[in-house]
Amino acid sequence: MSTHVRGPMIGAALASIALTTSAAAQKPPALNTLKDLGSALRACWTPPPLAQSRPGMQITVQLSFKRNGELFGNPRINFESSGASDDERLAYRVAVAETLKRCTPLPFTAGLGNAVAGRPFTIRFIDDRKLKQAESTRWQTILTR
Repeated sequence: MSTHVRGPMIGAALASIALTTSAAAQKPPALNTLKDLGSALRACWTPPPLAQSRPGMQITVQLSFKRNGELFGNPRINFESSGASDDERLAYRVAVAETLKRCTPLPFTAGLGNAVAGRPFTIRFIDDRKLKQAESTRWQTILTR
């Protein structure tokens, strides 16, 4: 076999190994507890852009999962902060839908999958970005006086 043929074969093999290693490194760890499940969903949460957001907005969603981590049925909004406009509510509903689409199926262990299958769960998402900015600004003002 000539050297110029072997080189591309080795390069392809190394690229394949790198891709396999990269994919394995990106695979999220299996979720084993209810706390893991809540943490995974909150970590995946991306609120709407600041221009469409409302400081302190809360939205609560009821949902169920199959054993394999897929959603079971349709999630249902149980609560939204009062005083939010229709546009703000829509922006948060879209953000929740995108979060669930992006993050499911969740990687359940067999034990967690068996424990949660078909059971309703309620998770609250809170957009505290502007609240944190306001608190940070308040403390900076106090410290600079």
